[in-house]
Amino acid sequence: MQFDRLTFEMRRLALAAGARIMEIYEGPDFAVRSKTDASPVTEADEAADALISEGLRAAFPDIPLVTEEQVETHGQSLTSFLIVDPLDGTKEFVQRRGDFTVNIAFVQDGVPVRGVVYAPAKGRLFYTAADGGSVEENGPFGPEPGAIRPIGVNATPDNRGLMVVASKSHRDQATDDYIAQYGVRDMTSAGSSLKFCLVATGEADLYPRLGRTMEWDTAAGDAVLRGAGGEVVRFDDHTPLTYGKPGFENPFFIAYAPGVLLHPRG
Repeated sequence: MQFDRLTFEMRRLALAAGARIMEIYEGPDFAVRSKTDASPVTEADEAADALISEGLRAAFPDIPLVTEEQVETHGQSLTSFLIVDPLDGTKEFVQRRGDFTVNIAFVQDGVPVRGVVYAPAKGRLFYTAADGGSVEENGPFGPEPGAIRPIGVNATPDNRGLMVVASKSHRDQATDDYIAQYGVRDMTSAGSSLKFCLVATGEADLYPRLGRTMEWDTAAGDAVLRGAGGEVVRFDDHTPLTYGKPGFENPFFIAYAPGVLLHPRG
């Protein structure tokens, strides 16, 4: 894999998809329908998916592709693949809250090694550079990368007063009970894969997710966090979260800066 080309193409496609999403977001009312799992989908999801999948298949025809909006891709058994969530945080999009992202990632041997997370309504763009380290690019965003800054997790989190980020739309009592085991200085909510990025930049130390997610929800943010020195582990046994699982479904997990002293489950 030519990682410099991969990074360039993922960034380009994420920005193009984000521009298309914002055209719909800022336009008149858009239709929302329910998928078979009762989750919402809009024309923005579908337009972004078509743009990204066409671009990835043209650029990397030999690499399998998994994308949320194409059910026929979900039955594959893979260890190395591209994986896409063209609009993560559809609920935030529908409610015009801005916390939605475009996610594109490359998984190699079960590990998300490269990814891009673009939050077009917030003007934030995170990705893994060709060398594997993670960066945030400052806008405005053009065809060529602009000013970037390396990002990294909080190297010395204070376990007596952690910064914790949790889901905005999927918060529950089990999550609150788990977080209560920690010393918490501040708590924030965010939608979509932005939660991984807040840990990656040191704006948060800990992100536990005790709820159903799919690999396309997490792979890009996971890659950005790992490239920033963070870790993502299963909630049940604290082993690294892997990808290419049957049905591409995740167990509960914890994303964190390595200096955080994790508590056992329950």
